[in-house]
Amino acid sequence: MIDAERLKKNWSLVASHGDQVPLYFYSTLFLTHPETRDLFPMNMAAQRDKLVTALGAVVSNVDTIDAVVPTLQALGRDHRKFGALRGHYPAVGEALVATLEHFSGPHWTPAIAADWTAAYGLVAATMADAADAAAHYTPPWWDAEVVAHERIDLETAVITIDPGNRIDYLPGQSLTLCTNLRPRVWRHYTPANAPRADGTVELHVRAVDGGEVSTALVSLVRPGDTLRVGPAVGNGLTLRPGRGPVAMIAGGTGIAPMKALVEQIAAAPRHTTLYWGARSPAGLYCIEPMRALAAAYDWLDLVPCVDEDLFGEIRSGSPAELAVAHGRCAGADVYLCGPPGMVESSRKHLVGSGIRAEAIHFEPSGE
Repeated sequence: MIDAERLKKNWSLVASHGDQVPLYFYSTLFLTHPETRDLFPMNMAAQRDKLVTALGAVVSNVDTIDAVVPTLQALGRDHRKFGALRGHYPAVGEALVATLEHFSGPHWTPAIAADWTAAYGLVAATMADAADAAAHYTPPWWDAEVVAHERIDLETAVITIDPGNRIDYLPGQSLTLCTNLRPRVWRHYTPANAPRADGTVELHVRAVDGGEVSTALVSLVRPGDTLRVGPAVGNGLTLRPGRGPVAMIAGGTGIAPMKALVEQIAAAPRHTTLYWGARSPAGLYCIEPMRALAAAYDWLDLVPCVDEDLFGEIRSGSPAELAVAHGRCAGADVYLCGPPGMVESSRKHLVGSGIRAEAIHFEPSGE
């Protein structure tokens, strides 16, 4: 019997050592199993803490493992794109246990070791089984041709890709992308369209400081180039069933999944209000196509807003504050997407204004 409480306390102790933990983990993994090095990007700065943090958090909460089985299965399927095989999971488990033992010091016991080994075994088996099953019906990734690349400004581009075959995803889900300009580095992007008959996918990309992939996609990628596309992940932003109103709150390129959701809602219209915010009017980079979309649907209201507009042509204020002030969130399903700080501040404002937490839908950052 796994003692989940003991695992949580032990993980808390280990995690208190901060960046030393992932450094030790990867050093151990690559020294003892050098064949695993090719599964990871050359530059480990962004990757370094993701795997070990996720493993520790999930495994130490093994008492609620049933609740995260769908997430683990999705991770297992998704990790096929890295080249991860069932045979790699024991190597990761050995490195994880060695890391835990090292940072536990005198608190490490045979009982804790047995608990961690058993808990990791459950997680690894769930992921590996899902990956093996997926191999029978879908590839680990698709090679997609860039068929259009519109550079909106120095930081933003709208890119259309054609994977040749239709990728199975729901509006609001994300796809992971990799370019050979940044080998083995994957980033999440949410399509700006519902699935199309021709299979093409529209992506909105904003280059961020230090963003290897986003900078390459905006500045270096050209039509005719090939991108590698991983399977769809995440359900935080997928449309919930119902006939009630919908309120959408977007910041920056967070407009992309909202556009895809609008296209989906068009098949069974519900009154929808879309608040889209940016720092300045220039940040509303596709405002004319969005206005055209709103003009085409009498059930869709578009409210663009900015932090400051010198000419006073666009509403000033945050999208969440305006949505609440206009009464558009009460009784509605609310969807949030944008920079992590904007999503969190908007969520807090909504909850503080009396909106039920379970009616607020977003994709947690750091996936």
